[in-house]
Amino acid sequence: MSIFLIKVDFITSFSRIKLHNFDLDLTLQNHKQLMKKIILLVLTVFLSACGGGNEKKKGFEYNRTKKTETRKSVSQKETAPVDLSNKGIGPISSMIFDEDIDQQMADKGAAAFKQKCTACHKPKAKLIGPGMNGIYERRSPEWVMNMLLNPTEMLKKDPIAIALLKEYNNIQMLNQNLSEEEARAISEYLRTL
Repeated sequence: MSIFLIKVDFITSFSRIKLHNFDLDLTLQNHKQLMKKIILLVLTVFLSACGGGNEKKKGFEYNRTKKTETRKSVSQKETAPVDLSNKGIGPISSMIFDEDIDQQMADKGAAAFKQKCTACHKPKAKLIGPGMNGIYERRSPEWVMNMLLNPTEMLKKDPIAIALLKEYNNIQMLNQNLSEEEARAISEYLRTL
């Protein structure tokens, strides 16, 4: 394997370049001509790259004339139907909350929610999935529990889950394989929002 070695010596009116055992003597005049050619080549490449074409580039443009645009308003409300009688599809057929919130269970639910749900759900705003604030004003406790425990089947068969799936760009809720105890704790936590 050969090693390339470049050595440049400036001696009064000569430049000596040594490149891999080849000697090349350039007079100062030849050196200036070579530099002019290199600069000319670089300028030619630069100017041709800039181009003078008449193609319109997309980007920021400010027009003083008003354009009538109709924009879709972004609302925080979901458009899926509200049906408190829908219990969903899954193992939970009946569930009644106590009047008072079980704070110990809600704390466990908050920890489970933070660990398993916050990648897609925020408590009070839309993210990848709907916000959880006021969920029991829109869904029955059984529906929420069944969605937590059985999201795959719910997204295939339940009309509200299907509507939510469409609303959230067909991004499916992942099955977190929650136990009924974990789902119940998360349900209790959702009451505190």
